[in-house]
Amino acid sequence: MTWLVYLPLMLPVLLVPAARRATAAGRPETAARALTAAALLAAACSTACLVLLTATLVDDLPALEQHEDRAAIVGRVLPEPIPDSLALAAALLLVWLAGRLVREAWRRDRAAAVLHDAGRPNAGVLVTDWAPARAVAVPPHRGRAGHVLVTTGLLRLLDARERAVVYAHERAHLRRRHHRVAALAAAAAAVNPLLRPIPPIVDLLIERSADEDAAHNAGDRILVAHTIGKVALGGESAHRDVGGLGFHGSATVRRVAALLTPPSGRALPPLALAAAGLALAATGAAFIEFAELAHAWMPAH
Repeated sequence: MTWLVYLPLMLPVLLVPAARRATAAGRPETAARALTAAALLAAACSTACLVLLTATLVDDLPALEQHEDRAAIVGRVLPEPIPDSLALAAALLLVWLAGRLVREAWRRDRAAAVLHDAGRPNAGVLVTDWAPARAVAVPPHRGRAGHVLVTTGLLRLLDARERAVVYAHERAHLRRRHHRVAALAAAAAAVNPLLRPIPPIVDLLIERSADEDAAHNAGDRILVAHTIGKVALGGESAHRDVGGLGFHGSATVRRVAALLTPPSGRALPPLALAAAGLALAATGAAFIEFAELAHAWMPAH
């Protein structure tokens, strides 16, 4: 196969700078979903190319050399044989990436189970007697419906209007199923480590989306911005629970700035779309080359 089979393995690096620009998108919900879709496409293409490289371990194609017409195809499609060491490395890499994907899925499943085990919600809300000011959208898990978990520390910190902002924010996460968007972005990064910066960006975008819903519900963007800042300054020092969606200090400044001066950037920069499209095109071309090679190989056997 030609160099096209290697291209999709590296193209995700173009997605990262484009994704960073998307943090200022005026439509964060659209940007989060588009970025996740682009990351999944890039991850699928790189995985497919690793599979093609691994498939060359099946046979070294010795019989093709005895047929001039087939040898011509090999000379065009596979100008230099892919070393067995490279194909074996691709196979081992696939196994490692599969393990990363399974581990990520298990980690999120375990986090959701722990959050559900914290107690039984009442009218979709569970109040836990924890000192840190926390609010989390607990995703549905194994037949159990999603709900909002808030701590007594948060309730003591906020007044009635601010609590309403929190509830609207967390319910927006549940209504829009942001846990799925975050999980898919994390899965893409698991199968292609070059996409590792993407999940935090998607997390920021879905937080901003929930902020917009809360602002619409409250009719007061300044109130939502004030609530975010108050929670961040109220001592939320505990690290984020994996799988939980809520208020977090790491992106507070960007979220507050977006509420006070709504950005108007594009949902997803053209570079991100171009990178995903190019990865798809290169993968398609690599598959065509491989199919042509396989077609020439099969009659020889």
